[in-house]
Amino acid sequence: MIEAIQTNFRTLDLNLLRVFDEVMAERSLTKAARNLSITQPAVSNALRRLRETLGDDLVRRDGHGIAPTPFALTLWPNVREALDQLQAALVPQHFVPKEARNSFVLAMADATAAELMGGLAQKLEHQAPNISVRVLPLTTRDPRALLENGGVDLALGYFPAVLADLTARAQSGEAMAFEHHRLYDGEYVCVMRKGHPLAQANISLDNFCNARHLLVSFSGRPYGFIDEALASIGKQRRVVMTVNQFFTAGRMVVNSDLLTVLPRHFVPTTGISEELFLCDLPFKVPTLHVDALWHRRKHAQSDHVWLRDLLINIAHDAFDGLGR
Repeated sequence: MIEAIQTNFRTLDLNLLRVFDEVMAERSLTKAARNLSITQPAVSNALRRLRETLGDDLVRRDGHGIAPTPFALTLWPNVREALDQLQAALVPQHFVPKEARNSFVLAMADATAAELMGGLAQKLEHQAPNISVRVLPLTTRDPRALLENGGVDLALGYFPAVLADLTARAQSGEAMAFEHHRLYDGEYVCVMRKGHPLAQANISLDNFCNARHLLVSFSGRPYGFIDEALASIGKQRRVVMTVNQFFTAGRMVVNSDLLTVLPRHFVPTTGISEELFLCDLPFKVPTLHVDALWHRRKHAQSDHVWLRDLLINIAHDAFDGLGR
């Protein structure tokens, strides 16, 4: 097989690798055809020719989609890297922020926006005054569908299940259609108004569970990762109200005897931190990791590289500079 590949490589149409790359990224002939601005039969024909060259099926039908072969999963990372390098060498993208008029769409929770958007606005005013940014509310802990369909360029938030899935797939040798970068780490704390009967240095697990709780749920589901953590130790809290924004939660607990759970770093941005009491949770929860997540097709685009680097630096200044 190796000798056949070496022989056929001399006459290999490199456009076939571009089609292969899109098919692997999208796991769909239809979507690959759309991205390449060609017909689906043309995609199928290109795959057929590449199969004949490489001596492998590459992809097979799997329900409503396609599944790559082990050989395709091994080949794809090398093809993707080679295509990125080739594009950078032959068609260098020179992004000039001062002259750019790009429009970016970001998805994030209000807590993340409160920490990063002020710094981003300042940077854009000086570096790229004609660039526009639209921020959508993050309504899910898995924004991959938003990134895949192009409705969002970059998602920023706490995505533990997504990163666990991507890590597991990568460890199995499967190349990923998404990239991510850690922006900062934080922690969740129990928050209530000052003067609350439970406002003391340490709250017991029973008192925490028996109190009336306000849940922040982006999706509107009546439970979250705090409830999952409690369930793992056989406990349950009393959730009596649910909202979809951290800011709203802060305003509500300061005027009631409700308890809520917020990122510690977010509390000062509420403007009412002097009226709030914070204490550690009486049980273990995962560390809060805020990551940037994007689709691989935007990975090497110079304007998106510039934006990601800008946000990474803003997060570094906001958190590392304050020792958070």
